[in-house]
Amino acid sequence: MVTNTTNQIVMNCADIDIITASFVPEGGEEINATGFNYQNEDEKVTLSFPSALQKGSGTLKIDFVGELNDKMKGFYRSKYAIPSGEIHYAAVTQFEATDARRAFPCWDEPAIKATFDISLIVPKDRTALSNMNVIDRKPCPDDENLVEVKFARTPIMSTYLVAFVVGEYDYVETKSSDGVIVRVYTPLGKGEQGRFALEVAAKTLPFYKDYFNVPYPLPKIDLIAIADFAAGAMENWGLVTYRETALLIDPKKSCSSSRQWVALVVGHELAHQWFGNLVTMEWWTHLWLNEGFASWIEYLCVDHCFPEYDIWTQFVSADYTRALDLDALDNSHPIEVNVGHPSEVDEIFDAISYSKGASVIRMLHDYIGDEDFRNGMNVYLLKFQHKNASTEDLWDCLEQSSGKPIAALMNSWTKQMGFPIILVEQEQQGDDRVLKLSQKKFCASGPYNGDECHNWMVPISICTSDDPACSKMNVLLDCAEITVTVKNVAPDQWVKINPGTIGFYRIQYSSSMLESLIPGIRDLTLLPVDRLGLQNDLFSLARAGMISTVEVLKVMEAFVNEPNYTVWSDLSCNLGILSTLLANTDYHEEIQEFIRDLFIPIGQKLGWDTKPGEGHLDALLRGLVLGKLGKAGHKPTLEEARRRFRDHEDGKQILPADLRSPVYLTVLKHGDSTTLEAMLKLHKQADMQEERNHIERVLGAIAAPDLIQKVLSFALSEEVRPQDTVSVIGGVAGSSKHGRKAAWKFVRDNWEELHNRYQGGFLLSRLIKLSVDGFAVDKMAAEVKSFFESHPAPAAERTVQQCCENILLNAAWLKRDSELIHEYLLQRKAPPAAKV
Repeated sequence: MVTNTTNQIVMNCADIDIITASFVPEGGEEINATGFNYQNEDEKVTLSFPSALQKGSGTLKIDFVGELNDKMKGFYRSKYAIPSGEIHYAAVTQFEATDARRAFPCWDEPAIKATFDISLIVPKDRTALSNMNVIDRKPCPDDENLVEVKFARTPIMSTYLVAFVVGEYDYVETKSSDGVIVRVYTPLGKGEQGRFALEVAAKTLPFYKDYFNVPYPLPKIDLIAIADFAAGAMENWGLVTYRETALLIDPKKSCSSSRQWVALVVGHELAHQWFGNLVTMEWWTHLWLNEGFASWIEYLCVDHCFPEYDIWTQFVSADYTRALDLDALDNSHPIEVNVGHPSEVDEIFDAISYSKGASVIRMLHDYIGDEDFRNGMNVYLLKFQHKNASTEDLWDCLEQSSGKPIAALMNSWTKQMGFPIILVEQEQQGDDRVLKLSQKKFCASGPYNGDECHNWMVPISICTSDDPACSKMNVLLDCAEITVTVKNVAPDQWVKINPGTIGFYRIQYSSSMLESLIPGIRDLTLLPVDRLGLQNDLFSLARAGMISTVEVLKVMEAFVNEPNYTVWSDLSCNLGILSTLLANTDYHEEIQEFIRDLFIPIGQKLGWDTKPGEGHLDALLRGLVLGKLGKAGHKPTLEEARRRFRDHEDGKQILPADLRSPVYLTVLKHGDSTTLEAMLKLHKQADMQEERNHIERVLGAIAAPDLIQKVLSFALSEEVRPQDTVSVIGGVAGSSKHGRKAAWKFVRDNWEELHNRYQGGFLLSRLIKLSVDGFAVDKMAAEVKSFFESHPAPAAERTVQQCCENILLNAAWLKRDSELIHEYLLQRKAPPAAKV
């Protein structure tokens, strides 16, 4: 539709050569374009016409040639081996955020929606898929080996959600209870590995239909595993693409954490079919809403399908605390970022958009209540279906349904970066407990002393030891400080802020309040999620220098009776950070001893073998604990791991899937060149990408410098898929002080190749973060900074700043606390002094 007379048409176009272009006005003569002017920087092309195009409808025809690239974006080729071992190629798409323009000239912005009629001419023995169902398939007149496949017209949609795939696949199929045909496409011969995802998808579609009260709008949905894939998955409408490890599950060989991962990713991508695809954000500034929302509701969906996963406790460890850590940095960013040039979009696919986004939506859902939240969502989806919306539009709908000040509340969380620390003091007055609550911005570098006054609107709930699972009182802290009275709390009862660890803030209790809460860890009267939150807050206060790290080590020792997987997982993660930090001292062994002492009792209780009646979480916990003990050099664990590894290698007794990662890690950490050879051989023989990834992630644990070099070279070899190189290098950097130096040198030496491979994508940011985040010497921050000044990586600029900040924080932490930690670790082992 020409709205104003013009002799030029400007559209998006990248790596495409236009051969001819013409415009045919409705009922008029065809006008051929006479010039094509490419603005490569801006990924645009201007078509010039000899005479003005008049107002009115018409058809723009373009004949063009593009390249099937190897960059894992746009229309690209993906390499795979068929069962005979022969290498074949598939052609697949990845258009989000701005790469549809690499496949065809278009107006490539989320708000410019259109319908798409897609036909593909493909070899007749290949599968061809697109967003919609096939309506016609006929032989190609010019070549009997080709067929033309025509797909139904799509609903009105954004370009970034268009998709097509051509390759060789098997599939499994079912129909969901609401009549949608669901298929999972797998590599040849691996159809059965699609069953688990198929079941999850078939349960999930009706769940969302019911939750949103809006039916799924397409006749079918396909989920397909792609060999070379940069992200975890992509929500293309009706044709969702996945990494193999995010979709395929072998009933015999897959471990519990892989099943859980597949369930979450399926839940996430299917949520987007409504939230993102049916209603799309107006511009990339609102990306966080799309991703944050799907990252929150994937947990709701998995909790519905698999209540035994206790998935909401895992959310706190996986998303909530991760977001708090990143958002406490001076180089964080607000959830809502103004995006100008498309190259800025890639940078915001990070833990702030996903994990902080999900965490504040979880807090909002809790504040509004489920019923009003669902009603508001329904109004939003119906009002904006097939259109675009902004964050404010959603707040309006939720405000209408709940009658609460949603926009004002949420703007304080999305438009300013960071979050508050809530300081709590208490006083007993008769039968009541009087609490003084105040808020300040929380900074990873210590108490905030800037001039700006940051205030958040903070929903705060309060519980007592009387009923730890239920909040006794809710208040909205919307100023610097308030005093509240909690009625009927006896002097011997404890009071806890933020039950369920739902509010997005950290808490610093007065020392008397903290002392009364610690026994609740030991005797398990505090809920698991609150034991986790308490420990995590203290750890991060110690890192920020607001309390001594020794205080946290003492609290960690109270977890001797802890039965919960997720609580252990978070403890383990924090001890890992501490262990990395203390690798820069000469008493690294003492912290290993501390870790062994903490984990031995739970290790002995669990043992090596599955017991009758155990479930998903026991399997996850066993893997975690044995891996931790093995890595920390616990002799009995190391000997047993070696014995089991030998039996596995000889084919005498194959290791159960859940024990592979911990056993591999343990034998490598304390292994030699023979161990590494054995691992590389297992990698070569593995027929599942999941098993290969497990091996790739732990290879870096090997200790000898020459073997570390071997692992790094392996990372860039043909043996490792391009998207997985990053985890091999990251594994080396994360496993020892020497490994970190070697990995950083390797990244610098191979920068050109790595940058070419990942430029403009978030894998580059991940690579940088994994390689340098663990350094703890001031001069390393300067070295990292100067390297990236001379080797710019625009899409990873913020990551580089965050890494440099983390290095300086680590260095300050080490200077401040290392002597105290050392004294504590020595003194806890000293025999008690004899009485005189």
